[in-house]
Amino acid sequence: METKSHSTLGKYLTFRLGGEEYGIEILKVREIIGLLEATPVPQAAAYVRGVVNLRGKIVPVIDLRKKFGLPEAPPARDNCVITVMYEGKEGDLLVGLQVDKVMEVVKVSAAEIEPLPVLGEDLKVDFLLGLAKTKERIVVLLDVDKVVQEQDFRALFALNLGKA
Repeated sequence: METKSHSTLGKYLTFRLGGEEYGIEILKVREIIGLLEATPVPQAAAYVRGVVNLRGKIVPVIDLRKKFGLPEAPPARDNCVITVMYEGKEGDLLVGLQVDKVMEVVKVSAAEIEPLPVLGEDLKVDFLLGLAKTKERIVVLLDVDKVVQEQDFRALFALNLGKA
């Protein structure tokens, strides 16, 4: 039987949000782009910045600072968008994740992965895969398919926007 630790092994693209470092599976990443002006989408979740036109494809962008309840920060030169492939019930969707700064790609081994500590019953953390201890730091590993939630994009799916 495969354990959660074994399912999290591999390479992760790490990035910063505030003072914390996060990682997403490199196989989910399509590209890293600079910030683009987003067009707001009516009735979208507060953390959805809107949509951008990326080489003719409409891509929704999530502000991860807002999604994770972090305070807003002034725009900075290192801010960027990581485009990822979200695999949902309605189909695949290219989604942008706005982050403060992209760091590096790290390889995570079983010995480096710690399970999540018990943080309370009411705290919803199903989008966290675990904690990786790499190079004297802790990287919070994220599950892209749970960070991105299908209900946030139902209107886009209905319009067939952003489909892979």
